[in-house]
Amino acid sequence: MTKRILFIVSEDWYFVSHRLHLAVAAIKDGYKVGLLSKTSRHRQLLEETGIEVFDWSLNRRSSNIVLEVRAIADVVSATKEFKPDLIHAVALKPVLYSSLAATITRTRSCVFALAGLGFIFGSKKWIAKLARPLVLFAFRLAFSGNNTRLVLQNPDDQSVILSAGVIEKDKISLIRGAGVDTDIFAPKSNPQEPPIVVLPARMLWDKGVREFVNCASLIKQQWNNVRFALVGDTDIHNPEAVPVEQLQQWDNEGVVEWWGHMDTMPEVYQQAAIICFPSSYREGLPKSLLEAASCARPIVTYDVVGCREIVVDGENGFLVPLKDEKALIKAVRNLLSDAKLRSRLGQAGRKMVLEEFSQEKVAAQTMQVWEDVLD
Repeated sequence: MTKRILFIVSEDWYFVSHRLHLAVAAIKDGYKVGLLSKTSRHRQLLEETGIEVFDWSLNRRSSNIVLEVRAIADVVSATKEFKPDLIHAVALKPVLYSSLAATITRTRSCVFALAGLGFIFGSKKWIAKLARPLVLFAFRLAFSGNNTRLVLQNPDDQSVILSAGVIEKDKISLIRGAGVDTDIFAPKSNPQEPPIVVLPARMLWDKGVREFVNCASLIKQQWNNVRFALVGDTDIHNPEAVPVEQLQQWDNEGVVEWWGHMDTMPEVYQQAAIICFPSSYREGLPKSLLEAASCARPIVTYDVVGCREIVVDGENGFLVPLKDEKALIKAVRNLLSDAKLRSRLGQAGRKMVLEEFSQEKVAAQTMQVWEDVLD
């Protein structure tokens, strides 16, 4: 009998970027695959891949009870129609709403993935502190089923979850990242001159945008031919979103270049000399850093959860203490002044990704979790 898996993910662009290779691997393995997601321009690609797509009314930032009930009803409806043997949900709201829908529809097997513990567990703002115990209580209910597994991306998050007592250790699978297509994200020619330092991320304050701009401003006083580029859109659904007006102002002033969303990220990394990622966000394992390392680019990042999983200090980049902007600037300067060092660190990053973080390896590990749950 054909096994049926329903992915439940907030946005289709995220699914295409982070989980499409899993769906393709599942289809090749004989699964019938469905996706519930807020759909956009990617719907045709998904359907051509062989995925049955269900549109989701979810608003990630909404706290309107009517909208949230509607979003839950969508999950229940899609689950009843698709009749999955297994639900694979990614991120906070999809996980919580999927667990409720699974109970209503009597779907026995669920795999829940948290790509980092994010704002609620990483922020010191009062709203995050207020929400944390409520989320932990909801997790305790969601993870209680015998045929439930939780996928986390780094051991720090695993420690937090285990300390909270919301799930047993033997029901957690540690899979480091979403995987990288090492054929597409591959080193090509040498980076262009003058050198470009890139921050690839959503434009959120806690992704280190301000620190990156400060770094650019100070370094350009010494090297006026160095370019600094912010690559990514702002995220209006996130309370940490950097206003578009601010990004445009920096761009107009020439402090940094704001390139916005780019569909050609392999080319972005291949142009870059250095990836600078001063994030204080509670990362899972940033896919942008995996992609950058796969393209043999050295990385400068804060020594924080998730980032330290892909950057080994002095081996494929530099880890600097959290919020230490002087150390951040020093690391970027050292790399700008030494092309041989950049090349050596970049090659080490490429080797690391090939050995540990390819999408083939991640797909095999994830599908093993599915089989364990279904059995």
